Order: sequence, then structure tokens, then C-alpha cells
Amino acid sequence: MTFPDDFLWGAATASYQIEGAAGEDGRTPSIWDTFSHTPGRVLNGDTGDVATDHYHRWREDVAAMAELGLKAYRFSVSWSRVLPEGRFNPIGMDFYSRLVDELLERGIAPVVTLYHWDLPQELEDAGGWPLRDTAYRFAEYATRVGQALGDRVHTWTTLNEPWCSAFLGYASGVHAPGRTDPVDALKAAHHLNLAHGLANRALREVVAPSARHSVTLNLHHLRGEPEAVRKVDAVANRIFLGPMLGGGYPADLLADTAALTDWSFVRDGDEKTAAAPLDLLGVNYYSPTRVRRWDGTSPRQTDDGHRDGAASPFVGCDDVEFPSQPGPYTAMGWPIDATGLTEMLLRLHRDHPGVPLVVTENGAAFDDEVDPAGRVRDDRRIAYLRDHIAAVRAAMDAGADVRGYFAWSLLDNFEWAYGYSKRFGLIHVDYPTGRRTWKDSAHWYRDLIAAGGVPAAAP
Repeated sequence: MTFPDDFLWGAATASYQIEGAAGEDGRTPSIWDTFSHTPGRVLNGDTGDVATDHYHRWREDVAAMAELGLKAYRFSVSWSRVLPEGRFNPIGMDFYSRLVDELLERGIAPVVTLYHWDLPQELEDAGGWPLRDTAYRFAEYATRVGQALGDRVHTWTTLNEPWCSAFLGYASGVHAPGRTDPVDALKAAHHLNLAHGLANRALREVVAPSARHSVTLNLHHLRGEPEAVRKVDAVANRIFLGPMLGGGYPADLLADTAALTDWSFVRDGDEKTAAAPLDLLGVNYYSPTRVRRWDGTSPRQTDDGHRDGAASPFVGCDDVEFPSQPGPYTAMGWPIDATGLTEMLLRLHRDHPGVPLVVTENGAAFDDEVDPAGRVRDDRRIAYLRDHIAAVRAAMDAGADVRGYFAWSLLDNFEWAYGYSKRFGLIHVDYPTGRRTWKDSAHWYRDLIAAGGVPAAAP
């Protein structure tokens, strides 16, 4: 498997999942602080208060990235650390400035995600993403971060997986803020689209002209009965691909959800704003999803890869069910099937030609343990990564313009509603002590990058 010399090899993390330091140096609560401290919301009552303590151990972690040979590091900024209650916090911003400088010193390109699900709690109290004003507050936040870091950041990503923010947060309630209102979920999806466009334009006014601009979507690779695929595809994929890539909201999505809303929250010009120019489209992929029409009488199957909530996250799809898929599975219960990644990349290449792609997350959770010899033998993760990187190469061979690959995740971390029970990292973290141990997969990934001879060149 050979890749172009300028192919960008990286790893990814997110602020709430690794930083810890809740309440320190001026950071105020986000919706994930509130959610994780609410009994019954997160497995074992885990919170991100300490996480992997990256806020204090970031130099150690950057040194590990350099030893891995990473060409890029994708991380997110905590909105409530840099703009607590809307006030600029120079101490919080300085943390990210020092991180960016250290990355550049090590020859690692900083890839910044502005929003990875941790909305400041005061904005949720005011209405959250179903409120239009949140999109404008996001653009203001993007401007402040862009002004502080814009001369040094390689790639700017506005949003990570807005589908999860809207539908797991406001429809099924399994993610923060834990609300279950399908109309609010649709409003949130629209205001996330609007926020992306506003922030993209705001960033271009203040950051270096050489910077790349992107968004990351967790597109569902769907298989099954055509009508079920169409229906879920509308609310899982095209609800973001349409507006962000210039096609507007698909007519079948509006028809499928007409009984819930007339979409009057979409104002003239919103779809044009959402279609801000992109240099890269980030794609997160873990496994495919199978769907079929539900007959309405038999017990409905809901194995959609997301933790069971009070309601379905797939708004307007009440006549669709999600049957179980054959294994093997990861520790998340997700089927392992790398062919879905090739097919998804080729679908994007076909439907949206001319839009360069980057795999911004791909990885697997397994039940990793440090053995008596101090080694983490995670052969299944190595096989998963090998097969999925081969799937990327196959898509490229078939014509897809893929510029990079980011493993999820650099470190074991707080895995949202699953707490610390699921380990995705290349590097094992002993949570009581914070001790880092390279897994076999980290050594394998380092050797892969080195064998490719890939320089830290821009995509």
C-alpha cells in the first residue's frame, strides 16, 4: 500500500474527551459537564473532569506524536475554555497557542476543530442549537479563535459530526444536552448548517490565506432496502451534504418530515450561507448501517450503532428498522467491514466531484489491557487499521481524491455516554495514574508512516 508523498497521516482527539481541568483557569461548564454529572446519563457515573489530563500533560503527548511520526494532529478547542460566558479568556486561549507552537516545532501540522459537541452550558440554557442565535454566537467564537491562532493553523474544521450534535443530543437524548424533541433536532441541524457557513466566512476574514477550510461529517454508509436507505440517507447524510455543498435541503427530507414541521425556521439566504466554500470534506467512518422497512407489527429492531435512548435519532423514519449485522464486532458492538469505507468515499467522489476528502476519524475500540510485560497486544486493532487504510487506497485507485487519514484516537479517553469503558486509543491510558503505554498498534502505525516516507506537506 503506497500513498502519495504528500498524503497527510495523523491522529485525532477532542477537548472534553482528553483535557480534564474542568473549572480550571476560567473554564466554565459545557453541556457535557452538566450531562455527565447528571445521574444515569453516563455509564458508571464517569465524567470528563480529569479525562486523560491532557491539559497538564500536553507536552508529553506532543512528544509521543512526534515519536509516532504524525504529520498532523487533529484536536478541538473548548468553547467554554476560551470564551467562558462570552468573555475572552486569555489563559484558556494561551493553552491552545502553546500547543500549536509545540506542534509546529515538532513538524506536526495543527488541524483545529472548533466544535466537537461541548456547547457552553449558558448557551444551552438560552435555547441551545435549536435557537438561531447560537449560530451567530458560534461565528463570533470562530472569529476570536481565528484571530488568536490563524497565522499558524494548517486546517480549520468548523464542526465535528453535526448529526450527533443535533440528533443524539436533541432527538434521542443519549448525548448532551439529553433532550428528546424531534422538531428541536431538525432546528438544531439547520442552525448547525448555518453556523458552519457563518464560521467559515468569519474565519476567512482573519486567518492566513494558506489555511484550509473544512467540516467533518459522520456519514452513515447505508445498506438494505432501497426505500429505507433513501429515507435514512435524507436525515442522516443529505441533511448536511445538501446545504453545505450547495444543493440545499433535499425535497424528500422535507416531505418525510412535513408532519412534524414546515421548516419555517429556514430563512431566505440560509442555504446559500451554509454552502460556504470548502477546501476539504472530512469523513468519519467506523462501520456500515443496515436498514429495512418495518412492518409495524413485529418487534422493531433498533441496532443502529447508537446507545438506546428514549426515542430514535432518525427523525421521520418511524417505518424503518435497523436489523443486526453479522460480525466480527468491535467492543462497541459495531460490525467490522472496511468495504463500507471504500464505498462511502466513492459515493462522495461520484456525487460531489471536485471536493477533496480526508478520513478524519477511523478506528476501533477493543478490551485492551497492559500485560505483565508492560505490553498491550492489540492485534485486532492493527488488523482493523490495516484493512481500512487499504480501503482508502482502493477508493483512491478508483478515482477518489483522498488527501489524508487520521486514526481515532491518539489516546484512550472519555468515550461520551460510555464513559471510560471503551478504549479507542493507539496509546493506552491508566486512568487512575494517567500513565501512557504504547499499544502494539501505535508501533505499527509509526512504522507504516515511516515506511511511506510521507513528509509534513499540505494536502
